[in-house]
Amino acid sequence: MLREIEGITDEPRTRRRWFHNEYFDLFVWQTEQGDITLFQLCYGVGANERALVWHRIGGFFHDGAGPARPPEAEKILARFEVAAQPLPQNIRESVIDRIRDYLASEQPASVRRKRFRREDWQKRPAA
Repeated sequence: MLREIEGITDEPRTRRRWFHNEYFDLFVWQTEQGDITLFQLCYGVGANERALVWHRIGGFFHDGAGPARPPEAEKILARFEVAAQPLPQNIRESVIDRIRDYLASEQPASVRRKRFRREDWQKRPAA
Protein backbone atom coordinates (compact mmCIF):
# COMPACT_ATOMS: atom_id res chain seq x y z
CA MET A 1 0.00 0.00 0.00
CA LEU A 2 1.19 3.49 -0.79
CA ARG A 3 1.88 5.81 2.12
CA GLU A 4 2.42 9.54 2.01
CA ILE A 5 5.88 10.94 2.60
CA GLU A 6 5.42 14.08 4.69
CA GLY A 7 7.50 17.26 4.68
CA ILE A 8 7.71 17.82 0.92
CA THR A 9 8.46 21.43 0.01
CA ASP A 10 5.74 23.06 -2.08
CA GLU A 11 6.27 25.18 -5.17
CA PRO A 12 4.62 28.59 -5.61
CA ARG A 13 0.85 28.07 -6.11
CA THR A 14 1.38 24.28 -6.17
CA ARG A 15 1.28 21.63 -3.48
CA ARG A 16 3.62 18.71 -4.10
CA ARG A 17 2.77 15.31 -2.64
CA TRP A 18 4.66 12.03 -2.59
CA PHE A 19 3.22 8.56 -2.07
CA HIS A 20 5.57 5.58 -1.80
CA ASN A 21 5.75 1.80 -1.44
CA GLU A 22 8.36 -0.81 -2.39
CA TYR A 23 7.42 -0.68 -6.10
CA PHE A 24 5.78 2.69 -6.80
CA ASP A 25 6.49 6.34 -6.19
CA LEU A 26 3.66 8.67 -7.10
CA PHE A 27 4.50 12.37 -7.23
CA VAL A 28 1.51 14.69 -7.53
CA TRP A 29 1.31 18.46 -8.06
CA GLN A 30 -2.00 20.05 -7.02
CA THR A 31 -3.47 23.54 -7.15
CA GLU A 32 -4.77 25.21 -4.00
CA GLN A 33 -8.21 23.91 -5.05
CA GLY A 34 -6.90 20.33 -5.18
CA ASP A 35 -6.83 19.94 -8.98
CA ILE A 36 -3.97 17.80 -10.25
CA THR A 37 -1.77 19.60 -12.74
CA LEU A 38 0.99 16.99 -13.03
CA PHE A 39 1.78 13.51 -11.83
CA GLN A 40 4.70 11.12 -12.18
CA LEU A 41 4.03 7.46 -11.53
CA CYS A 42 7.41 5.80 -11.08
CA TYR A 43 7.50 2.02 -11.10
CA GLY A 44 10.10 -0.68 -11.12
CA VAL A 45 13.28 -0.90 -9.12
CA GLY A 46 16.79 0.41 -9.65
CA ALA A 47 18.02 0.45 -13.23
CA ASN A 48 14.60 -0.79 -14.41
CA GLU A 49 12.73 2.20 -12.98
CA ARG A 50 10.37 3.93 -15.39
CA ALA A 51 7.98 6.83 -15.03
CA LEU A 52 4.66 7.52 -16.69
CA VAL A 53 4.18 11.26 -16.54
CA TRP A 54 1.04 13.29 -17.22
CA HIS A 55 0.86 17.07 -17.44
CA ARG A 56 -2.44 18.88 -17.95
CA ILE A 57 -0.97 20.89 -20.82
CA GLY A 58 1.58 18.52 -22.36
CA GLY A 59 -0.25 15.23 -21.90
CA PHE A 60 1.61 11.96 -21.38
CA PHE A 61 5.20 10.94 -21.82
CA HIS A 62 7.17 7.97 -20.60
CA ASP A 63 10.66 8.02 -19.12
CA GLY A 64 12.73 4.88 -19.01
CA ALA A 65 14.22 2.32 -21.32
CA GLY A 66 11.85 0.29 -23.41
CA PRO A 67 8.69 0.98 -25.35
CA ALA A 68 6.47 3.97 -24.63
CA ARG A 69 3.71 1.54 -23.71
CA PRO A 70 5.29 -1.45 -21.99
CA PRO A 71 3.68 -4.80 -22.73
CA GLU A 72 2.95 -5.29 -19.03
CA ALA A 73 1.06 -1.97 -18.73
CA GLU A 74 -2.28 -3.52 -17.73
CA LYS A 75 -0.55 -5.55 -14.98
CA ILE A 76 1.16 -2.41 -13.72
CA LEU A 77 -2.19 -0.60 -13.60
CA ALA A 78 -3.82 -3.49 -11.72
CA ARG A 79 -0.97 -3.48 -9.21
CA PHE A 80 -1.24 0.30 -8.82
CA GLU A 81 -5.01 0.12 -8.26
CA VAL A 82 -4.44 -2.18 -5.28
CA ALA A 83 -1.57 -0.11 -3.89
CA ALA A 84 -3.53 3.15 -4.35
CA GLN A 85 -6.42 2.20 -2.04
CA PRO A 86 -5.20 4.37 0.89
CA LEU A 87 -4.69 7.47 -1.30
CA PRO A 88 -7.10 10.38 -1.02
CA GLN A 89 -10.07 9.55 -3.25
CA ASN A 90 -9.65 12.51 -5.62
CA ILE A 91 -6.00 11.66 -6.26
CA ARG A 92 -6.60 7.92 -6.61
CA GLU A 93 -9.51 8.33 -9.04
CA SER A 94 -7.86 11.07 -11.09
CA VAL A 95 -4.59 9.18 -11.59
CA ILE A 96 -6.28 5.84 -12.32
CA ASP A 97 -8.74 7.44 -14.76
CA ARG A 98 -5.93 9.17 -16.64
CA ILE A 99 -3.88 5.99 -16.84
CA ARG A 100 -6.91 4.09 -18.15
CA ASP A 101 -7.45 6.81 -20.78
CA TYR A 102 -3.79 6.50 -21.76
CA LEU A 103 -4.03 2.72 -22.12
CA ALA A 104 -7.22 3.01 -24.15
CA SER A 105 -5.78 5.59 -26.54
CA GLU A 106 -4.37 4.62 -29.90
CA GLN A 107 -1.43 6.97 -29.59
CA PRO A 108 1.43 5.96 -27.28
CA ALA A 109 3.18 8.52 -25.13
CA SER A 110 6.46 9.88 -26.37
CA VAL A 111 9.65 8.82 -24.65
CA ARG A 112 11.58 11.78 -23.27
CA ARG A 113 14.60 10.11 -21.73
CA LYS A 114 16.07 6.63 -21.59
CA ARG A 115 16.18 6.84 -17.79
CA PHE A 116 13.97 8.63 -15.29
CA ARG A 117 15.94 11.21 -13.34
CA ARG A 118 14.73 12.16 -9.89
CA GLU A 119 15.00 15.67 -8.51
CA ASP A 120 16.78 16.00 -5.16
CA TRP A 121 13.47 16.10 -3.28
CA GLN A 122 12.40 12.85 -4.99
CA LYS A 123 15.19 10.65 -3.61
CA ARG A 124 13.83 7.38 -2.23
CA PRO A 125 13.27 7.42 1.54
CA ALA A 126 15.33 5.20 3.78
CA ALA A 127 13.69 1.84 4.46
